[in-house]
Formats: sequence, C-alpha cells, structure tokens
Amino acid sequence: MSKLFDAFRKIDTFIFDVDGVFTDGGLLLAENGDMLRRVTTRDGYALKKLVQSGYSTVIITGGNSTGVQKRFESMGVEQFYSGIHDKIGLYESLLEEGKISNNNSCLYIGDDMPDLPVIKRVGLGCCPTDAIPEVKKVADYISPYEGGKGCVRDVIEKVLKLNEQWF
Repeated sequence: MSKLFDAFRKIDTFIFDVDGVFTDGGLLLAENGDMLRRVTTRDGYALKKLVQSGYSTVIITGGNSTGVQKRFESMGVEQFYSGIHDKIGLYESLLEEGKISNNNSCLYIGDDMPDLPVIKRVGLGCCPTDAIPEVKKVADYISPYEGGKGCVRDVIEKVLKLNEQWF
C-alpha cells in the first residue's frame, strides 16, 4: 500500500475522461436532440480546489458538448479536448509538446475501452468502481465510488491530503 501512497504523492498532472467518470455514463435525451449529463457538485468542488492548488488539469473526452466544456472552463480547467477518439495519441502529443509533465507524475481516470491505453501508460491509472472489467484489471487504483458519484473527489482528495493541500 505504501507504493500506492508514494504514487499518489508524486502526482502533479491529472487527466480525466468525462462520461463514466464525472458522470454516471447515462444520457438524458431531450426532444430537441440535446443530450444532458448529470454531475455531482462534490466532484466539482474537488476539481476547483485541484486547479486552485496549481495542479495541471486536463480533460480528454470523446463527446462534444458545449455545456460540458463551459462547466470545466468555469472551474479553471485550461486544457479541454473534446471529440477525441485516439486518447493515447493526444496524450503522447501533449507529452511531446511539454503541455503535461512526464508519465510518472501523471494520473489518469477513465472507465471504458478508449481509456485503456492511457491508463496503462501513465504513472497512476485510476478508475471508478463501475468501470468495465478490462479497465479495472489494469488500473493501479480502483475508487470505491462509481462514476458521477464521487470517484473524482476520492482520487483528488487522496493526492491533496497526502500533500497537505486539502485543508
């Protein structure tokens, strides 16, 4: 367990998927075709605290939603990438361009097949408890919380508390 604590302690970059991580993965389909997602404000509070604490924060999502983008931008997330289906390709580009730090200090939270290559590559791969079995098999840390129900806060809190930045 101390190896896992050490891995959490040295994180300086957080990379998040959206659907299934910040949300429960479900969509509400409105009559006009809009797709609505539900998020928890507790994850949002933790994300805002993370950004304010100076951590590099990146969102990589396969979806395209102006509402989702506005939410993350309003919390201070500067690196938001949507419509991304090759997440490992973008991750490698961000490393090459120096927009994120080295692999060992990067944490990624994902829940589904497109997230697998990045989870395997980063220093600390994480997932919610309701992630698909393939993701859970390779994740370094499985949060006891489901996507959209506190897994984001759980992971952020661990890093900030270990680095005495939560309170």
